[in-house]
Amino acid sequence: MENLNNFNQENIVGVEQEKPKRSLGRKIFCFVKWFLITILALLVVGVILRSIQLSKIEKTDKQVEVIHSTKITMDDVMGANLPPDPGEEGNKTVQGIDSNRNGIRDDVELAIFKEYPNSAKTRAALLQYALVGQMILSQPFVNTTIATEVIREHGRADNCLADALVPRVTPESFREYSDLEKIDGYEKMVDDLQFNTQVRKEKENSFYELVRSFSDLEDYCDIDYTKLLN
Repeated sequence: MENLNNFNQENIVGVEQEKPKRSLGRKIFCFVKWFLITILALLVVGVILRSIQLSKIEKTDKQVEVIHSTKITMDDVMGANLPPDPGEEGNKTVQGIDSNRNGIRDDVELAIFKEYPNSAKTRAALLQYALVGQMILSQPFVNTTIATEVIREHGRADNCLADALVPRVTPESFREYSDLEKIDGYEKMVDDLQFNTQVRKEKENSFYELVRSFSDLEDYCDIDYTKLLN
């Protein structure tokens, strides 16, 4: 029995010794193969991530174009297509209802016309201001670029409102404190209408948190208010 065990052990050792060892060239080949596979995988992931990033940039650029091209028209100012009163339905969503699709929420638009039925100049300034307020609530998606460009339009509307409704004595002069109070009063009227629910106020606040530094836009008014008689 002892001889048999010795025989088996010798055979096992012999078999192990006969196993071919991996040559250095084989090891190098395997290393290079897996290295190239890893690099290729990283390249594929990089291409996918870059494509996603470019898609987001393209979507943002298109939305910025929409933001800056959305203007009020003379028909809006003159009430050529006033919407029906949305009633309580208008407050059930953050965006509300814009049935005539002019970018201004129906209840806000109607309130401005009710408050200033005889002043097209005032309506023009307030409707432009309200249009930007609606942009804050109705963007399909928001990032820092979108928020900043909307607020640039907000500043433009703010300047239009001030120039149209509380003009300076001369372009170089400063406004009196009472003039600034008047401007604030017009803006507060629209803001109170625009952000009239807690959800809308929270949306406005979160929107402003995304805003970054920016430069002012020129050509403040969508409508040339100097051509309006009242």
